[in-house]
Amino acid sequence: MLSPAPDLSSSEFASGPPADEAGGVLTIDLSAIEANYKSLSRTAVPAECAAVVKANGYGLGLEQVATQLRQTGCTTFFVADLSEGKRLRKVAPNVTIYILNGLPPGTGQVFADHNLRPVIGSTAELAEWDAFVGAAKWDGGFALHVDTGMNRLGISVEEAAAIAARIDLEHHGIELIMSHFVASQFAENPRNAEQIAAFRNVRAMFRGVPASIANSSGIFLGSSAHLDIVRPGAALYGINPTPGKPNPMKPVIDLKVRIALVRDIAFGDTVGYDATWTARRPSRIAIATMGYADGFVRSQSGSDQKPGGTLFVNGKPCPIVGRISMDLVALDITDLPPGSVKRGEFVTVIGEGRDVDAMAEALDTIGYEVLTSIGRRYARIYKGE
Repeated sequence: MLSPAPDLSSSEFASGPPADEAGGVLTIDLSAIEANYKSLSRTAVPAECAAVVKANGYGLGLEQVATQLRQTGCTTFFVADLSEGKRLRKVAPNVTIYILNGLPPGTGQVFADHNLRPVIGSTAELAEWDAFVGAAKWDGGFALHVDTGMNRLGISVEEAAAIAARIDLEHHGIELIMSHFVASQFAENPRNAEQIAAFRNVRAMFRGVPASIANSSGIFLGSSAHLDIVRPGAALYGINPTPGKPNPMKPVIDLKVRIALVRDIAFGDTVGYDATWTARRPSRIAIATMGYADGFVRSQSGSDQKPGGTLFVNGKPCPIVGRISMDLVALDITDLPPGSVKRGEFVTVIGEGRDVDAMAEALDTIGYEVLTSIGRRYARIYKGE
């Protein structure tokens, strides 16, 4: 049999287009996200375990993911920008929300109105924030981001020392100091120890202020990286935080797409735009309703010069043939039993033993990009609420 179609009448059906109208169905297991959060929390004890839900909950739905995590006991969240913070505040009124991208000019009042905390990453931002809170008498607090080697956002260690020397830490409103690992997914990389040592020195300057440096992979570097708060993101959603080792996280998503048509073609016929793939035998082709508009990149196309990627049909990997287009992908199902694949049935993109990381490897990218590129045209089913 083909992969079983999701129960389209299920009460768990939650968002996206109606499933009987959609080209595919994305099933998101919220109970797996909860289990991953609990596992990471246990690993990081006694540090607090926060959650990163930026990029619409890594593409899986900010509101649904955050609600599940809040019910699980998470009380501190990180998002990228103000729009995400405002969305999160609507479903999580009593949690702490940090905005990782900092303080856009002139937005202090927005932070105050929605009780959000900027992650300050430059002296210019800090000066503007100080001026705002002084004028508005706002005491909501902020995080101070110190760069220990990433060279993106964050003040320098030297700037941090100068700030610590001139402010009243008890009353200045710094609720968190944080940094970010460069290569924590590679446990033996010497940069990890260098950054931990540099951040330890920073932490000593800001005594009494909670500190955080560990992302998902950083949690697995050991207690020296945990400090007061860990802030996993990718691992919550099933991405392996320990590449090269067995994945300690539960898989979260299953993605199936619908077959629109099954057709027979003759030897020498071509498939798709630009006629890049030619049948070397009489062939049977299934056309599935997914393309690059849904995040499935054209590099998986199959041609006469190179094989393409695969999707699972009847539990077996079937090659992609011809160009992947905006909305469609063609599969060679010639080796499957005649009549075993029918219009309206589903084939598997992610699932049946192929997780997000395996798909990322096939696409020559990372699991983060796979998740956050998942298109909006799939019906979405949330399980385990």
